[in-house]
Amino acid sequence: MDEVKKQIDDIDGQIETEIQKVRERLADCQQSKKSLQQVYKGMAKLLGLDSELDDEEAEAASSAMPKM
Repeated sequence: MDEVKKQIDDIDGQIETEIQKVRERLADCQQSKKSLQQVYKGMAKLLGLDSELDDEEAEAASSAMPKM
């Protein structure tokens, strides 16, 4: 019984470790996305073009708000 409980605890620890790795990877991806969005917007501004990302961000923000 104690051995099984120890194995369960070990697996819980492994799960937490993997979740932390995923969170870190997600944060890295989000930061990369923000950086690329800034580059895109800067290039669009320099070229005098409308940024399609502005429309997408506005749409994403409005859909993220809870509807009452």
